[in-house]
Amino acid sequence: SFLSVGALAAELGNAAIKETISGRKVVLSTMGFNFPLFYGANGQVTGDGSNVGLAKYFTPKETGRWWVANDKLCQQFPTWYMGKTWCFELEKVSDKRLRWQRDDGFTGKAQISG
Repeated sequence: SFLSVGALAAELGNAAIKETISGRKVVLSTMGFNFPLFYGANGQVTGDGSNVGLAKYFTPKETGRWWVANDKLCQQFPTWYMGKTWCFELEKVSDKRLRWQRDDGFTGKAQISG
């Protein structure tokens, strides 16, 4: 486990990641922002940062792709992060709450809705 968050946390594997996020909106909380991402069952992920003031940094809304590999959620957008693929380990803290850790060690929390 990458984070010590107590007995309730469960690190998610491939099938559990798909079941947890497919067809749902996941709101990432990081650096003081809440950033919504919609993970379509078709493997597309759409992020919308237009309501969090990120438009001055990059295209506010973009659709990329997501997949699961090696017990990690991976995603890639056409221009966000210069098209780099990022993968995340996920821990389920409660029914609707996740903790995540990106490949580079960056961490945060997420809320699942829908």
